Amino acid sequence: MTEGRIVKVSGPLVIAEGMRDANMFDVVRVGKDRLIGEIIEMHGDRASVQVYVETAGIGRADAVVSTGAPLSVELGPGLIGGIYDGIERPLVEMMKLQGPNLLKGTDVPALDRNKKWKFIPTAKVGDVLSGGDIIGYVDENEVIKHKIMVPPKMSGTVEKIESGEFTVEQTVAELKDKKGSIKKLSLMQKWPVRIARPYAQKLPPLEPMITGQRTVDSLFPIAKGGTACVPGPFGSGKTVVQHQLAKWSDVDLVVYIGWGERGNEMTDVLKEFPEITDPRTGESLMKRTVLIANTSDMPVAAREASIYTGITIAEYYRDMGYSVAVIADSTSRWAEALREMSGRLEEMPGEEGYPAYLTSRLAQFYERAGKVVCIGSDKRQGALSAIGAVSPQGGDISEPVTQATLRIVKVFWGLDSQLAYRRHFPAINWLNSYSLYKERLENWFSENVSHNWTEQIAEASRILQEENDLDEVVKLVGMDALSPEDRLTLEVARSIREDFLQQDAFDRDDAYTPLKQQNALLGLIFRFRDDALKAISKNVDIEAIADMKVREKIARAKSIAEDKYEEEYKEIAKEIDTETEQLIKQGGSGR
Repeated sequence: MTEGRIVKVSGPLVIAEGMRDANMFDVVRVGKDRLIGEIIEMHGDRASVQVYVETAGIGRADAVVSTGAPLSVELGPGLIGGIYDGIERPLVEMMKLQGPNLLKGTDVPALDRNKKWKFIPTAKVGDVLSGGDIIGYVDENEVIKHKIMVPPKMSGTVEKIESGEFTVEQTVAELKDKKGSIKKLSLMQKWPVRIARPYAQKLPPLEPMITGQRTVDSLFPIAKGGTACVPGPFGSGKTVVQHQLAKWSDVDLVVYIGWGERGNEMTDVLKEFPEITDPRTGESLMKRTVLIANTSDMPVAAREASIYTGITIAEYYRDMGYSVAVIADSTSRWAEALREMSGRLEEMPGEEGYPAYLTSRLAQFYERAGKVVCIGSDKRQGALSAIGAVSPQGGDISEPVTQATLRIVKVFWGLDSQLAYRRHFPAINWLNSYSLYKERLENWFSENVSHNWTEQIAEASRILQEENDLDEVVKLVGMDALSPEDRLTLEVARSIREDFLQQDAFDRDDAYTPLKQQNALLGLIFRFRDDALKAISKNVDIEAIADMKVREKIARAKSIAEDKYEEEYKEIAKEIDTETEQLIKQGGSGR
């Protein structure tokens, strides 16, 4: 154990001398209150420490003691449904002990040491096990079966294994390694947050992460194990998009990392999630959610650590064979923490003051996502999807954090302030957003949703692009200069925008749309388009077509409940055909 003395304090940065025997990223204890910190730079015997709590009250000559271990998180039963700060301190437990204002130097273990869990073994005496093998499980709640695994770097023969109720620290099994040493296994293991957990093989992502959000699933899908970013200016709906993804995505577990501008954004999560019924399980959404909270008024260094804490917890559940989504809102706050610490370290600044290693740090986060074959003899597969919001100042996506993120991720959901001002939500701009997973996922959509899924989506994208081109013509020469076919294109594009892409996150029936219903809804719009083209060829006036009464039913079709849409959509399709035939029979203007 190395002990040094403070020579400088600069906000969350503490410089201590006499630390020659310490290592980079060692956890240290600072001052008489034993504040937790981490060594982030070494020069000779001087160590630069970022402290994860308020540093007021510490000064020169105070002790800095290295623990000799890196910053690690506790992984075991009890994480689900919890809310933690950036260094995995349970905020609910700390509030019970101290009240709403956290005191310095408080150190509460992440996992409850007194609660007992019923452990059911699946391994037996004599089994030869290696890292990642499952020895048994605990029912963490009604939704998640928590698989107890051999730690990655451990192996041996099972000498003893017990069933019953245990705390996370009690021994449930013993392994004898090749040297004859006995290794004790408990329900809990620890892992350093800055080191990615190992896997056997990385797989190509070929299955979509279904979100129920029509713009996302249809135009810009993300694969399970994929990466995406949601950049947008203030007020464009980033947080609501992130909340929708957390609520409705078809993943087994969500790790939500919140660095929101305001504490009330995390308050909304804490209030809403327990009240929402998970459509996949029928239970509370919190039973498959872990929350990491670091709002902008919390210590800056803890914000920097929280991204690693969150993704390490996600990797742990991925290793059990689950599909996990990490949602970070927003990585701009994390990048600002990097910038502040870099400035205090007097490093050479990069663009806009961000450190030169900004891109590599972002890459280290997003590259921990992926679909993998987990370590362990059963070759189970798990997926970790990473989605990060970005908050560029003034909505300028040319700023460094957004550009660095776009060079790494495969999906870009660009939020547009103009769409938000027009109350079009989600305000994802369909002209500049993209998904590089589209081609890989085409076979899945064709086999599992509809053979015409790809063609319909391609046609919708083409019409939206054509609308943009026609708008330029209309601005120059007016609507009357357009042909009836072009005016119909504008009407169909409006229907795609308003009746399909626009979605109400607070409407019970509209907040989530299954893939087959999405395909059927788009099919109704194209049914109208095809019938309208027939009517135009029979000299029916475009104004009469635009005023068809059935269009109101098409507009309301997106809010039809999942269990009723098939019959009602069939009726709407019949009405489209019937009303079009009436217009053709009437001829001329159709009036």
